[in-house]
Amino acid sequence: MRFSSQFLDELKARLPVSEVVGKRVSLKKAGREWRGLSPFNKEKTPSFYVNDQKQAWFDFSSGKNGSIFDFIMLTEGVQFPEAVERLAGMAGVPLPKVSAQDEAREEKRKTLHDVMELAAKFFEATLAARAGTKARGYLADRGLDPATQLQFRLGYAPGERFALKEHLGKEGVSVEDMIETGLLISGDDIPVPYDRFRDRVMFPITDFRGRIVAFGGRALSPDAPAKYLNSPETTLFHKGANLYNGANARKAAHDGAPLIVVEGYVDVIAMVRSGYPATVAPLGTALTEDQLGLIWKMANEPILCFDGDKAGRRAAFRAVDMALPRLLPGKSVRFALLPEGQDPDDLARSGGRAAIDEVIGAAQPLAAMLWARETESASFDTPERRAAFEARIGEVMRTIGDDQVRKHYVQEFQDRLRRLFAPAQEPHRGAQQRNGSNRFQPDRERGRPRGKSWGRGRLAVREPLAPPSARLSGSPIVRGHRSAIPPREALILVAVLNHCWLLERHAEEFSEIEFLNPEADRLRRTILEAAAGQGDADPEALRGAIEGGGLGAALARAEAAITHTSDWPARVGAASDDVAQWWGHVVTLHRKQRTLNKELKDAERALGEEPTDANLAWLRDVQGRLSALDGSEALIEGFGVSSGRPARSF
Repeated sequence: MRFSSQFLDELKARLPVSEVVGKRVSLKKAGREWRGLSPFNKEKTPSFYVNDQKQAWFDFSSGKNGSIFDFIMLTEGVQFPEAVERLAGMAGVPLPKVSAQDEAREEKRKTLHDVMELAAKFFEATLAARAGTKARGYLADRGLDPATQLQFRLGYAPGERFALKEHLGKEGVSVEDMIETGLLISGDDIPVPYDRFRDRVMFPITDFRGRIVAFGGRALSPDAPAKYLNSPETTLFHKGANLYNGANARKAAHDGAPLIVVEGYVDVIAMVRSGYPATVAPLGTALTEDQLGLIWKMANEPILCFDGDKAGRRAAFRAVDMALPRLLPGKSVRFALLPEGQDPDDLARSGGRAAIDEVIGAAQPLAAMLWARETESASFDTPERRAAFEARIGEVMRTIGDDQVRKHYVQEFQDRLRRLFAPAQEPHRGAQQRNGSNRFQPDRERGRPRGKSWGRGRLAVREPLAPPSARLSGSPIVRGHRSAIPPREALILVAVLNHCWLLERHAEEFSEIEFLNPEADRLRRTILEAAAGQGDADPEALRGAIEGGGLGAALARAEAAITHTSDWPARVGAASDDVAQWWGHVVTLHRKQRTLNKELKDAERALGEEPTDANLAWLRDVQGRLSALDGSEALIEGFGVSSGRPARSF
C-alpha cells in the first residue's frame, strides 16, 4: 500500500518521537531533548538523543538516525508499510481507504486468512484426538514433544477424503474459498473436490506477519506418492516470497541471532530447539533467488547449512552459482556442511547443542566453498590442464556482478592460484601457513600476486606457472577435505586394530572418544560392532569387518597418516606395557585438543566482535597451547623400555 505524504505527516504530528521511542528506550529529559542508552549498542554512558521539535532521533554510538518510521523498522525488523500500520494503530488513526476494488480484494484476503486459521485449528485438534495417535507416535520418534508441537502449531490431517471439507463446511466456509486456499483438489476431471492433505503430519506456513498462508504435509504412509506435499500457489501463498519460520526468524535475527538456512521443516524445529531461533527453510524446493533476497533483508551473511553427502555438496555448489552474480559489498553467504549422513535433526538428537555449535562455528565463506568446488575434481598434472583450470576460474570471476566485490575476489583467487601452482618457489610461505600465520596474504615482496587478471575483458598472463607439488596435489583441499583423517584420530584407530586387547580394557573409553572426521567415526563404530560379536577380538577379523563395510579405503588413509617415528606404539610389535602407557597419554591429548579447538573458536569469535589487546592475547595463547600439543604423543619419561628402546625422555 502506498501512503500519501499528508497521511505520514499526520502520524508524525500525532506521535511525538519520544513517545514512540520511549516504549523501547528508557528516556530522561535533558534540556530540550530526551536522552537514553542506545538500543543498537551496549553502552554505559547515554549517547541516544530524541528531539521532538525536529521529529527525529540520533544514536551517536552507532551513527544511526531517522524518524519514527525508521525507528520502528530498525528495532522491530519490519518493512515500511508494516511500520506505518503499527504507528497508525498506536495513534488510533485509520489507514487510508483504497479503491473499492482494492478494498474488496483485501477483504477477500482477510476471509481467506480466516479459512486457513480454521484449517490449522482443525489439524491441531485432530492431532490431539484419538485419530492422531499414529501422528503423535511419529512426532515422538522424531523427538518433537507436546510443547514443541504446540509451539509450531503442528497438526494431523486424517486419511478420509472429505474430513476437512466437511468440517469447514459446518463452519460456513464455501467450497470456492477452500479451493482458492489450496485446501481442496479440484479440476474439470474431478466431479467432487476433495481434501488435498490426507494422513499427513501438518506444518503450518506463515507469512512474515505470522498469518497462516499455506501448509506442508509429511506423509505417514510409506506408499504415499510424495513424502512431503506443500500447498500450491494461491492468492495468499507464493513460495518464492515465503520461508518456513520466516516471521519468528526475522525477529530473532533482528535481535542478534545468526540466520541459518536449512533444508526442511523438522530441521528448522531441531535448530530452534538447539538455540538457533533465526532458522528458516525454503518451501519444498531448493533456495530460490527471491528467497535469497528475503534472507539478505534479515541478515548480511546468512549461513546456508547443507548435508555433508554428495547431494548436499551439489546443493551448496548450486547456491554458490546463484549467489555470485548477486553479491554486494557486505552481502554474502557462508556455508556449513553437516557430517555425512546426518541432517540437523539427526545431529541435534545425537550430539545436542554442542554438535550443532561445532558445525555452525566451522561455516566457510563463499570464496572457500567456491574454491573447494573448483579444485575437488580438477587435475593439474599438465600445463594445458593448469591453463584450463585458470581459465575456468576467470570465467567464474566474470559472473560476479558488483565491480568492487569482483575486484576483491580476483585478488583472493590470484593469491590462491599462486600458492596452488608455485608452492616450491616459496617454501617460507608454506611454513608460515602451517603455523597459521599470513594466511591468504598477497605476495608483498613483488607488490602484487602472480597469475592472471580477471575482469570483464581479456586474460593477461603475467608469469609462467609451475606444476603443483606432490604434497599439495594430495592435500585435502584438492582431494576433498573429508578424505583426510587427522593424525591423532588415525593413531587411536590403528592402535586399537593392532593391539586388540585395548578393546577389552578400554572399550567404553574408546566408544566415547569424540572424532571430528566422519570416516574415523564410522571406522570406530565398525570396530566396536565387530568386536561385540567376538569373544577375543582378532585383528584379522576386525579388518575383515572393515573391508566388508566398504571402509577399506578409509582404513588405508588412516594407516597412511601414521608417518612419524614417534608413532611406533600404534604399530604391531610394541610391548603391551608401553602401549598401555602411551594409550592413556594420547587419549588425554586428543580430548585436550578438542577442548582447545572449541576454545579457539570462542577466541576467534571474541576477537572478531571486539578487536581488543586482551582478546588478541587470548587467541595467541590458545594457538600456542594447540601448537604445543602437536607431535607430543611420545613425551613420556622413560617411555619405550619394554619395547627395547633407550630409557630416555623423548
